[in-house]
Amino acid sequence: MKFVIEAKSLESNIFNEMRGLGYHFLNRNDEELEMNFVRPLSGTGYPRFHIYLKINPKTKNIDFNLHLDQKRPIYKGVAAHQGEYDGELVEKEVERIKQLLNI
Repeated sequence: MKFVIEAKSLESNIFNEMRGLGYHFLNRNDEELEMNFVRPLSGTGYPRFHIYLKINPKTKNIDFNLHLDQKRPIYKGVAAHQGEYDGELVEKEVERIKQLLNI
């Protein structure tokens, strides 16, 4: 599920904000100006919420692309997974994020 927030609405840098939301930094793609954050829902690491976060240099907005990874990829080196990009759990997580960021 995609949504956008204004970067100026954040109280601190994006890494601190995401940590405050319970997300851990996974990696970044400098070519795409994109960062990946995850929030596991259990001690095994899956299922987990996964956010692709991109800062738009023109608008200074932050583009979020959130989905729920249901399980670990089956084959080594393959990024395919069972992801849910909408649904009740994803919608509730978007609302939780917006509420905690006060937007």
